[in-house]
Amino acid sequence: MMRFLPVPLLMAAAVFTYFAFPYDLGFATRVVIIMLLVLSLDLILGVAGIVTLGQAAMYGMGAYAAGLYAVYVTAEPLSGLLLGCIAGALIAWASGLMLMRAHGLTLIMLTIALAQLLQEIANKASITGGADGLRGIRMDPILGVFEFDFIGQTGFIFASSVLILVVIFLIVLYGSPFGLMGRGINESPERMRAIGAPVRQRLVIIYTIGGGIAGLAGALSAQITELVSLEVFAFALSAEAVIMLILGGMGRIYGALLGTLIFMVVHHKAAAIDPFNWLFFIGVLLLGVVFFAPKGFFSMPTVLRRLLGGKP
Repeated sequence: MMRFLPVPLLMAAAVFTYFAFPYDLGFATRVVIIMLLVLSLDLILGVAGIVTLGQAAMYGMGAYAAGLYAVYVTAEPLSGLLLGCIAGALIAWASGLMLMRAHGLTLIMLTIALAQLLQEIANKASITGGADGLRGIRMDPILGVFEFDFIGQTGFIFASSVLILVVIFLIVLYGSPFGLMGRGINESPERMRAIGAPVRQRLVIIYTIGGGIAGLAGALSAQITELVSLEVFAFALSAEAVIMLILGGMGRIYGALLGTLIFMVVHHKAAAIDPFNWLFFIGVLLLGVVFFAPKGFFSMPTVLRRLLGGKP
């Protein structure tokens, strides 16, 4: 039960944000959605060691699936959210069957190519709206009761609830024999093969689960903003997710959450100061983490104790 103790802190943080920043809930909701994306990357890269720069592929698939479902089928949010999750998982499973045979630079390039291919398909397909984006999304109230409002209160509560459920799921997964096998594959795939573990099969499953979570994030974005554009497949989204994971600490759920929060807040404030050179602030922050806290901000207490002469 000890591993679930931080979950109430996450709930408390959501409640505090809701009441302390009532006019910034749109930005806060965006942070929560990106947290889901980074959590999916943490499972894939931080736990299983699958190096990817194409996580936006699953995010974008979830966004377009939920958006098209809302426009052409029904605007009911929960079923659309489930469809986005399934769409992200399916594209991850289908591509993972091939991608998990590759390694290193080849794997990185193939994941980038997948996201770019899906972006080009969305650009050419008339049903998606092409470069103009998918418009006309109008969501029904959640459970027929809670309507999406202009301020973003319902959207923030909805996104935060999904985030908390995903965090609980990942806590269980990370501590399960399956999660431990993923870490074992990350550390030494040869040793795992020697004891009879089906390495590639397990990697495909982990990649599929991560794709489902990324699709969930994309679906949330489509439903709350009521707009889907080609930017959901952008390479920058995948690259920024990797930076957020490095900032917080890989292989740690709360490291992924912390890294996303730090990146998004610094980005928000730095872009307000200098819209053209905000990346300079992110670069300085990233260099500081790499040199002084290689395991991310989540390991900062250990680093400080070591610097002060205490036991790590």
